[in-house]
Amino acid sequence: MSDTRTRDVTQFPMILTHNLHKTFRVGRREIHAVDDVSFSVNSGEVYGLLGPNGAGKTTTMRMILGLLKPDKGWAEINGARSDQQSDLLKKQVGFVSASAGVYQWLTAHEMLSFFGDIYGLTPSEVNRRIDELSDLLGIDEFLSQRCSTLSTGQKQRINLARALIHDPPVMILDEPTLGLDVVGSQVIFDYIEMLKEKFKAIVLCTHRLEQAERVCDNFGLIHEGNLKLEGSLDELKAETGEENLVDMFIHLIERNPCV
Repeated sequence: MSDTRTRDVTQFPMILTHNLHKTFRVGRREIHAVDDVSFSVNSGEVYGLLGPNGAGKTTTMRMILGLLKPDKGWAEINGARSDQQSDLLKKQVGFVSASAGVYQWLTAHEMLSFFGDIYGLTPSEVNRRIDELSDLLGIDEFLSQRCSTLSTGQKQRINLARALIHDPPVMILDEPTLGLDVVGSQVIFDYIEMLKEKFKAIVLCTHRLEQAERVCDNFGLIHEGNLKLEGSLDELKAETGEENLVDMFIHLIERNPCV
């Protein structure tokens, strides 16, 4: 039974990007933030979209989320295309970011209920999901506290729960460990493992390459808006002759210096 499910959920990509392009105009200058980026992510897979600041990660992520319209190309999540069904696409994805905050005057329970309502869940569905997430993330003991009274770690767990309240098949994590200590970072690693066990398709955007090596199954190395290298760590090692992602990026940037 479990073997059949595994084959079924991994047969077709849950996330698909097709020739994404995005250009911004700054004065008389055109900046090609993303140039012909295509990749796919299956259920139960962590895809590391990696690159230095300004490489095009955030722009790509915003197009996948349906928050930014591509100049060309499209993104697809669970069959919903960004150029045809943007509202449906947004309901298929959860988003975790180090910059996401909490609503200080709401209790943790009220905040999760609020986001559940935004995603169209009924009150009974919201309560069921909060119960499930309380067990998964260990948040039950502070659900009734105002968010302003929560510790940094507790706020982190509430934000992780918020991203999962509507049980989306796809998760996008943007620099989720930024500013966190070792304990906080471990919470993120455990969260990613839990997402994989639940067959979520995951995109991890980060410049912390040593952390990406720890959790990602496949990698896309983006530089100056182009996806320069893609594959598993073993495939990238074979292609570049380098032993780790840091050395791969240094070599990549030296070959393709910024103008």
